[in-house]
Amino acid sequence: MADKELRWRGSALSDLLTFPVDVRKQAGFELNKVQKGKTPGDFKVISDWGAGVTEIRLRGEDGIFRMVYVAKFEEAVYVLHSFQKKTQKTSPGDVVIIKQRYKDLEQERRKKSD
Repeated sequence: MADKELRWRGSALSDLLTFPVDVRKQAGFELNKVQKGKTPGDFKVISDWGAGVTEIRLRGEDGIFRMVYVAKFEEAVYVLHSFQKKTQKTSPGDVVIIKQRYKDLEQERRKKSD
């Protein structure tokens, strides 16, 4: 089976590129697993954000980071958001971004299938 393509939504890639090098390496390793249909090492499925939305948990010397993706679609793994976590609970602003990008993705896919 070929690796699924990665498709970045909004600023997810540019945000990821601001992460420390050690965290970026972890992120790349974990995303590669997802592209191959495998499960990332430390993750959480968060259905409240959208069906199939999964958060990869990343830790580095400079803090805790998250990458949120959806891999349920046949054509690609969509990375919805990348951010540094500053508190125990995900900030409402980050949740809004994730939900909006998921909603936009679903609408785009629906238009293509019409």
